[in-house]
Amino acid sequence: MKRLFLTCVLMLSGGLAQADECVVLLHGLMRGSMSMNKMQKGLDEAGFITANIDYPSRDHTIEELADIAVPDGLAACREHGGIEHIHFVTHSLGGILVRQFLSTHNVPELGRVVMLGPPNQGSLAADEMVNVPGFDWINGPAGKQLGKGDESVPLKLGPADFELGVIAGNRTIDPITSAVLPNPDDGRVSVEDTKLEGMTDFVVVEHSHAFMMRMQRSIDLTIKFLRDGTFSGSEVTL
Repeated sequence: MKRLFLTCVLMLSGGLAQADECVVLLHGLMRGSMSMNKMQKGLDEAGFITANIDYPSRDHTIEELADIAVPDGLAACREHGGIEHIHFVTHSLGGILVRQFLSTHNVPELGRVVMLGPPNQGSLAADEMVNVPGFDWINGPAGKQLGKGDESVPLKLGPADFELGVIAGNRTIDPITSAVLPNPDDGRVSVEDTKLEGMTDFVVVEHSHAFMMRMQRSIDLTIKFLRDGTFSGSEVTL
């Protein structure tokens, strides 16, 4: 198996969060840990310890990636010592990795989870684009598992039995994929398909899939949920 390149930053900054709370950040498909840097900075400034994990999203199946990325995040947090709660903040595929891992593993310190643009019900875009030349090379094995067909991993996983906040986007910069998605959508996933039975809270932001994790509103909402278990104060659609 390809050696995992791990980027992990453990920082404790002034803020309202407690020193015993760590956040694991997991990027999406075809992205890297740098895509979560702005989110990480916001969490650092809010006082959380953070572990921003880089994993080879194009090289393995979802099941394999879950057993690579999530344990590295847990280990990075536990190495700090004295951690009572480990939270997760994910973008797109990262959220499915957390669901996959938690379906077969127990995390005693599990805190809250925020998913940004997760294809929790699969994405029609993946189904429509899978036969396009180059799809496999660009998206890898995990890309074929994010649709709504027989290979769909999200549809095989159960409801959330943990505190989950979902942030969905309703703006797109990709008219090609949006053309095959039910409106509203973020260019990769429809708003409806981000939802998951058992989720604690849900909010829609006016951002695209590609950039929502870098936007200040998404960062503020994420911090609010991690602290309070709610997106209250925002317009919420359930």
